[in-house]
Amino acid sequence: MTIKRIGVGPRMSACVVYGGVARLAGFVAEKTAGKSVKDQTAEILSLIDITLKEAGTDKTKILKVNIWLTDMKTFSQMNEAWDAWVPKGHTPARATVQSPALAAPGLDVEIMVEAAV
Repeated sequence: MTIKRIGVGPRMSACVVYGGVARLAGFVAEKTAGKSVKDQTAEILSLIDITLKEAGTDKTKILKVNIWLTDMKTFSQMNEAWDAWVPKGHTPARATVQSPALAAPGLDVEIMVEAAV
């Protein structure tokens, strides 16, 4: 089987496709860092859409999602953006946990996805 890497960087790839599954790295906000969790989540989900397309799949084929929030009090903000994005009838398995800090200040949401290709 061939391994396809998307967005290869010095430390990680944005996505690795192998065995019919696209495994995305944890995505964080680039433009909306420091803004609301809803804004950060919406941006992250749009980045995920772009990456899934590059991998040859889309959000209707997402199998599993892990979400990290720096504060569970923002859970409803994240869900507001999530609910507007996730296709009805295609909700994946999902876990959301609190992490006291993410990779840099102002980042309050990180989302990691696995999708069938």
